[in-house]
Amino acid sequence: MRVPVAPPFSGAVGLTPLGAGRYAAELGERWTVGPKAHGGLLMVLLGRAGVAAAGPDTPDPLVVAADFLRAPDPGPVELATEVVKAGRTASVVAVRMTQGGRAMLTASVTAGRLPDTEPEHADLPGQPAEPPPDALGRDSDARGVAGACDLRMDATATAFSRRETGPPELHGWVRPRDEDPDVWFALLAGDLLPPVVFNLGGHVAWAPTVQLTALLRGRPAPGWLRIRARATVVGGGWFDSYALVVDAAGRVVCQARQLALAPKTP
Repeated sequence: MRVPVAPPFSGAVGLTPLGAGRYAAELGERWTVGPKAHGGLLMVLLGRAGVAAAGPDTPDPLVVAADFLRAPDPGPVELATEVVKAGRTASVVAVRMTQGGRAMLTASVTAGRLPDTEPEHADLPGQPAEPPPDALGRDSDARGVAGACDLRMDATATAFSRRETGPPELHGWVRPRDEDPDVWFALLAGDLLPPVVFNLGGHVAWAPTVQLTALLRGRPAPGWLRIRARATVVGGGWFDSYALVVDAAGRVVCQARQLALAPKTP
């Protein structure tokens, strides 16, 4: 008798209640960048713990703002929550992730109810809803994040893949494997593209996130999510990255801005 296997995304974001506002989670080997857990997946776990602690009146994530203190390894982590404000429109929960007794991330999670109506205004990028045939991608056997989801990159904007330079902007498409995207996958998508500074030349390496704030704007429709990420200022060893995530129906579902350390040239 075959045991059902959970899809790579939903199977990786489960929480086990421990009581007193604490939760346990397991960081697996699939959602990784090199040897470390992927930052977008950590944001999802922080958000899920915060929303769970907020209670049934505010069941959806609206904002997840996290400070990355250390990079967790695959393995068990614990999340402790404190409800700072419990409201009918919005609740605010402080979340702290630890591993082996050490603080890894701290976050503020704002929970509420996502809108079901169409926006009155939206500034959308001119990007097709689905990746073109020449988009760059990896198969499900690839290691790390590249194999955990179906991610495609706009070949014309990915200068670093051709050992060329270009503006610090990347375009891509992503969808989870074996399931439809939900609001949590939209949150992860806000931190899914490679660092935009790769296009500026220099060293293509780990660019650790220091602070990341994501706004959730709606539940995604089934299908591909479009992502556009760009930097405004790069200098002094730092860069910012703003990512806009749009669903298959043309609706903004996530806006994410982070401050990160630029890769060091060896």
